[in-house]
Amino acid sequence: MTTIDWDAAADSFDEEPDHGLLDPVVRSAWARRMETWLPAARSAVLDLGCGTGSLSLLVAGQGHRVTAVDRSPRMVEQARAKLAGTGTEVLVGDAGHPPVGKQRFDVILARHTVWLLPDPAAALRHWFSLLRPGGRLVLIEGVWNGTGLSAARLTALLGEHTERVHHEPLSGDPLLWGKEVDDERYALVARAEPPLRHREVVDVHLILRRGPDVLLARRSGTGYADGLLHAPSGHTEDGEDVRAAMIRETAEEIGVELDPDELRVALVTQHRGPGGNPRIGWFFEAAYDPARPPRNAEPDKCSQLDWFPLDALPDDMVAYCRAALDGYRAEQRFLIHWHEDADTVAHAPRATRRAVPLPVAAAPTGRLHHVELRVPDLAEADAEWGWLLGRLGHVPYQRWALGRSWRRGDGYVVVEESPDAPCGSHDSPLPGAGRLAFHVGDRDQLDTLVARAPDHGWRLQAPDCHVYAGDNGPRIARLRNTAGHEVELVAP
Repeated sequence: MTTIDWDAAADSFDEEPDHGLLDPVVRSAWARRMETWLPAARSAVLDLGCGTGSLSLLVAGQGHRVTAVDRSPRMVEQARAKLAGTGTEVLVGDAGHPPVGKQRFDVILARHTVWLLPDPAAALRHWFSLLRPGGRLVLIEGVWNGTGLSAARLTALLGEHTERVHHEPLSGDPLLWGKEVDDERYALVARAEPPLRHREVVDVHLILRRGPDVLLARRSGTGYADGLLHAPSGHTEDGEDVRAAMIRETAEEIGVELDPDELRVALVTQHRGPGGNPRIGWFFEAAYDPARPPRNAEPDKCSQLDWFPLDALPDDMVAYCRAALDGYRAEQRFLIHWHEDADTVAHAPRATRRAVPLPVAAAPTGRLHHVELRVPDLAEADAEWGWLLGRLGHVPYQRWALGRSWRRGDGYVVVEESPDAPCGSHDSPLPGAGRLAFHVGDRDQLDTLVARAPDHGWRLQAPDCHVYAGDNGPRIARLRNTAGHEVELVAP
């Protein structure tokens, strides 16, 4: 609450260029702003803390019906003289609770007034009660030499009453002030519309699998992320559940009619794009059927439809989709993918990872938490383990000077260079030595891994270690890397 004697200040008040608006250049700058902040139609405007009435005079001159209020009798006296003949009513009263009875207004205007009030929150609450539905509150405020009210603070106060607040910086327009300024000056235009419950768009995405490959579409002509690859996707419509939406979008985009039983939930993620609003994404998995090959059913929105290996996805993808597919490979079920405003819509391989996996409720006892391996050569281990774990669905997790880790679900594998690690091979019979065993989806995938392993530092152990347990039993391949670590790959 200021202690300024406004009656004493009244005689010199108009000497400031933005107070008296005596300079035609300054007056014209304020008139242009008022035309954008006020309704085009003739409206009832309440000017609170009107001072000597300079803004009221501008508003009345633009055809609006004005009621002006100020607590200083001397200010009101000058305002009445200035506004004579305009039909404006000028009242002495408290701006926080103006003496207007049951009148309602289309606009409430307050310039450099809110910061002076002893209880701004209570004043705003009362002002909104004086507005007609759809009316607007025009607040011009700032922070001068450490005093005043910041835009962030005032916007937060308005959030109790409305979701529609337009922020317009004013510091950069010297014509408004008759000089250059370097402090915070702004206008907020708030609509008298009650806050709505928070709502988020729900979208659906198809992970169509053809063995190790997934189907991706290159966006074109949509106005969003054009030129980037994304899974077939769309939004739910009113009254539509997510499975029905996925079936509809699949038919519309790739011409495949799916049965509900063919869809399996792969992943659910909450996503926020750069500068955008949050949304919920449901990712469904379905298997490719050669009898129903996909086709580009929307060539106006898609320039390419093709298969890509899931474990070697291209970089030119929508970051949201890429993060979800990486999470899907790692058997994560729930993700938060929250962009910062400066991020790109496109996947950026070297950018900060925004995907945060959420753990699924389950009894943790007995499940593998992580495996830590000491290695003599980190670069060698990074290449060898990175390849194998990537093929098995793990994704890079952590990096530090002497170590790397890869995660799948809520478990992860660490390799860390240790000066105590022997330079020779790892002798499995020694205490502390061991072998890792991983599931492999099927025998074809197992054979492919075994065939490619030598190119990546892994060699198949003796044939008697490449076990076939009958037609109905599992098939096991045992591999060893350069450092002597062993893994078993087990296919049903």
